[in-house]
Amino acid sequence: MIKVEKISKSFKNAKVLQDISFEIKKGDFVAVMGPSGSGKSTLLYSISGMDSLSCGSVLFEGINISEMQEEELSAFRLTKMGFVFQNAQMLKNLSVFDNIILPGLVAKKELPDDIRKRATKLMKRMEIEGIKERDIREVSGGQLQRASICRAMINNPEILFLDEPTGALNSGATDQVLAILEDLNRDGMTIMTITHNPHVAAKARKVLYIRDGQIAACKEFSVGADRERELDEWLSRH
Repeated sequence: MIKVEKISKSFKNAKVLQDISFEIKKGDFVAVMGPSGSGKSTLLYSISGMDSLSCGSVLFEGINISEMQEEELSAFRLTKMGFVFQNAQMLKNLSVFDNIILPGLVAKKELPDDIRKRATKLMKRMEIEGIKERDIREVSGGQLQRASICRAMINNPEILFLDEPTGALNSGATDQVLAILEDLNRDGMTIMTITHNPHVAAKARKVLYIRDGQIAACKEFSVGADRERELDEWLSRH
């Protein structure tokens, strides 16, 4: 689905990413780990087109998105990609439900009634239909993050990009969000997440370890593996 070819990214003559190449296949669940400042989030923003590249290319289903103009790229992201961040990027003057449907209304791919129906189904799947009309300041962090996943899914994206999606959650809410992500991935959703948390990374099928803007190591799990144990041993070596 996504082919990253020798991408680099510099800020003020300092290289944040250096000559990175890898592929994300349809249905993959990829986690990116590494020390603070290693370039993890920059990698996510670069391959999703949120940041421009200094060099290299990103092919999304054969389309070189790094050559797109900003307006075209914004429309592409809106319909092909879903995003979830550590802190929910919700509008405070809208209800939870209205925040979820907003990207669908902006994309105009479907009739508003169809968008509302899908939002209701998504909220039911995430077990948050009871907070539909609430203000975003009236719900828990875990509920708000599940609402963020609903919003990210509203346009039926090809891939979900997540940047520390459980970083601000307690262990119970973290497990709820992880269960949802695993369920979505089982249904065929492609996922890439940035995380510091080995418990989160162990849910992925493949882990990339970034150090100093480069992929220092890659770990793929076999079917039935004890992922948390294998990951802990692997991380101890890196």
